[in-house]
Amino acid sequence: MESPAFTFAAHAARGELAYQVDAAGLPLWPPQVRGAGWRVSDGLGTVYATTTVRRPGEEPHDLSLVDLDEGVRLMSRIVGVAPEDVAIGMRVRLAWDGEVPVFVEDVAQGAGLPGANAPGAPSPAPDSA
Repeated sequence: MESPAFTFAAHAARGELAYQVDAAGLPLWPPQVRGAGWRVSDGLGTVYATTTVRRPGEEPHDLSLVDLDEGVRLMSRIVGVAPEDVAIGMRVRLAWDGEVPVFVEDVAQGAGLPGANAPGAPSPAPDSA
């Protein structure tokens, strides 16, 4: 049996945010050995919770919980928006920072395509204020 981490990473390398489902088709997160199958997210979601991380000597950055429309909640970053402007309820869409899934504000809900910023593509630069 292939490692769930390997399968997730293989999807990410193709610009896909994959998640597992159980035998009833309900989403499982994080990936687990007992998952019945894999699906690929459309990459659209809503910020459930957010905070701004401030470390000495570093630029502040966002850390958010994002509820994907498919029912998976994951921790990630919202990029392209000042950290203090990220808000609970904000609609977001998938982007990539290397092979790490991040999100950008979905200003035209549903307009973005999943994986629009494929792995290795530059992420949107945060707004400078």
